[in-house]
Amino acid sequence: MKKTVVLGASDNPARYSFEAVTRLRRYGHEVVAVGRKAAEVAGVTIVTEPPTVENVDTVTLYLNPTAQESYYDYILSLHPKRIIFNPGTENDALIELAEQNGIEPVEACTLVMLSTGQY
Repeated sequence: MKKTVVLGASDNPARYSFEAVTRLRRYGHEVVAVGRKAAEVAGVTIVTEPPTVENVDTVTLYLNPTAQESYYDYILSLHPKRIIFNPGTENDALIELAEQNGIEPVEACTLVMLSTGQY
């Protein structure tokens, strides 16, 4: 299973990040959720301060490009294999940084990837 950091996690069931945390857990993936508000979703605690995490396979983004900027160093420090840019999170600057650091940028939807077996 793939350890995944969800940036922009929310406990609002109407948000795609809520569904992503829920489905990632349902598919057996370990999830680290980082959001603006501490909460719990599908047994995962959403933390407000980015934690140190090792062996990260994927960072999946639910933050707009401007909100991502303060997380650049954090994302790169995780050394993930890939970053998923969900619809609305596409960011040329972060894509370039990812490529420069040997991280695969993927412009896709985490929910679709999970449901089609491409995750």
